[in-house]
Amino acid sequence: MNGLTPGVRVALLCVLVGAACLLLAPSQAWIRTWPQALTLPATAWIGSGLTTAFEFLKPAARFVAKLLEYPMVGANRLLVGSPYALTIGVLAALGWHIGGKRMVALVLAGLGFVLASGYWVASMNTLALVFVSVPLALIVGGLIGVFAYEFRAVRRAVETMLDIMQTVPTFAYLTPLLLLFGFGPVVGLIASVIYAAPPMARNVLLGLQRVEPDIREAAIMNGATRAQQLILVEIPSAAQQIMVGVNQTIMAALSMVIIAAVIGGFNDIGWEVLLTMRKAAFGQSLIAGVVIVIFAVLADRMSSALARDRKRHSWKVTAAILLLGIVIAALQGSLLPAANDFAAFKGTTAVIDRYLGAFTAANGAVLEGLKNTTMFFVLLPLRIGLDEAVLPFTWGFQWTTGISIAVFSVAAAAAVVLGLRNRALAGLSLLVATGILVTGIANLPWPFVLVALGGLGWLAGGPKLAAFAVLMVGAVLLMGLWEPALLSLYLCAASVLVCVVAGGGLGLLCAVSENAWRVMRPVCDFLQTIPLFVFLIPVLMFFQIGEFSAFLAICAYAIVPMIRYTQHGLTSTPEELIEAAVASGADEWQVMREVRIPYSAPTILLGLNQTILYAFSMLVIAALIGTTDLGQQIYLALGQGDVGLGVAAGAAMAILALVADRLIQGFAARQRHALGL
Repeated sequence: MNGLTPGVRVALLCVLVGAACLLLAPSQAWIRTWPQALTLPATAWIGSGLTTAFEFLKPAARFVAKLLEYPMVGANRLLVGSPYALTIGVLAALGWHIGGKRMVALVLAGLGFVLASGYWVASMNTLALVFVSVPLALIVGGLIGVFAYEFRAVRRAVETMLDIMQTVPTFAYLTPLLLLFGFGPVVGLIASVIYAAPPMARNVLLGLQRVEPDIREAAIMNGATRAQQLILVEIPSAAQQIMVGVNQTIMAALSMVIIAAVIGGFNDIGWEVLLTMRKAAFGQSLIAGVVIVIFAVLADRMSSALARDRKRHSWKVTAAILLLGIVIAALQGSLLPAANDFAAFKGTTAVIDRYLGAFTAANGAVLEGLKNTTMFFVLLPLRIGLDEAVLPFTWGFQWTTGISIAVFSVAAAAAVVLGLRNRALAGLSLLVATGILVTGIANLPWPFVLVALGGLGWLAGGPKLAAFAVLMVGAVLLMGLWEPALLSLYLCAASVLVCVVAGGGLGLLCAVSENAWRVMRPVCDFLQTIPLFVFLIPVLMFFQIGEFSAFLAICAYAIVPMIRYTQHGLTSTPEELIEAAVASGADEWQVMREVRIPYSAPTILLGLNQTILYAFSMLVIAALIGTTDLGQQIYLALGQGDVGLGVAAGAAMAILALVADRLIQGFAARQRHALGL
């Protein structure tokens, strides 16, 4: 054992524990199912504790809710009551000032579509929420970022809190917010602030950390106090990074509009999307979804333009556009229809529904075949294992114990061959993968999972990370949420696997072909601006409710980071390394395999990290259309008002995401250290 590498030791331990679990599971039920006697009534404790605490906090919370109603009502009256020509004129003038002709064209085209769709009033209700939540999120996030920067002793704790705020599914804290603040738009506002503040906090902290030491020293030498140094020197120096935080905060707030509609119950565009999806009126839901995407694209482009340090365009033209908008607004009542009178796409929605019905009728067998093939031959084996998924009516034969023994024998023989060729880690990993594939992720014995996570933690970051992984996942076990947690792990793993293969392949293609990147880059930009719920519309249109639709939605949302980070990592390899490899006689593929990929591994791992976090964040949304994992538990808790179950399930999902995040970051740090970066 002393001559074995740490990776081989961990893999060997996993093989031994896995083999023991497989042998003992038939006679020892506790290996697969955590004993009920050892399960803590965590949901009941959490529910009881929070309910008791809320009784004391509720009067203050309801008072805060009343106060927040005033800016909400004010913003709503301002946006809904203002003539649409004035609103379009103001935004077009701002677009000219920060982006010129292209931005004006984008604003006019986008808002023209919104007006023509008949969703103008609903959209203004949505913008009222965004207009109030974004400033609050910027203030809260900015203060958190400055606090973490000024007090280094609490920086790590603050960063962990930000991780939790971003990894706990939004639906999980909607239930306690409802109990505290009551039903209505204010709860959506507060949820939006909680979700949108962390990006601002992170970018403020990052921007302040990147301020050059010379700038700080110059401020000190000029006699500036600490407050003056921070406000007058460091924050302005970090303005560009802070503006990136503003952009991300706006996008995060916009992505919350449909979630806010779930508990807000007011006539906004998010509610229109939900209502039309429930009615299966996909033509209308598609138009409403496009409206949300338009606002997301406009917010992204305009805030990005503000973040860039560019010369602004002529204020005279800006004033002229604004004046034109005011004049048209003054004449709007007598010359133009009211906002609610527009319905340019009513015929289009009927055509979409008709075409969709005809398409699904004509191609129903193909779509159903694609769904069933993926479910029976890919997803189901990953979920419950080959020993349960292989059945005569799908695979044409019945899986037996003899087949399992034969498969493990072949895998063991291959592992021995690999070991003799000094590739023991690959051989042992093959055995572990075989065991997982035969057993299924949802049926994995809990001792094996804990040992495997502990081993990965040890390899990635040493004993502290190993203990963190085991204790955190052990908490999920004790809470009695192990089965839905494994289902979440299965669906996330299946989606991430597809994203790694497809996204990594596309990233590789974009790295070697500039033309491919020119095509893929706007696609990635577009996918990253689409709010989460909108991903559900196209998959529901073709595949209806079910796990396969949820799987596709998760893949569509989570694939972008893998493409971007792979392309960026492979194209950022130093030229001197490439030149040295070429001078040594390496061809293009050898340069890619031996130089570019190893050097870009830390960046690609960060892309994998983001892909995993994106997949987890989409799991709860996907629960609306047919999953039975932790996301479904959270959604059920929201419907039942079960604060204990909602918080416990949300915490369990956050735990899985945090453990994955820490493990990937640990491996990325090790790779950077190995490369001397």
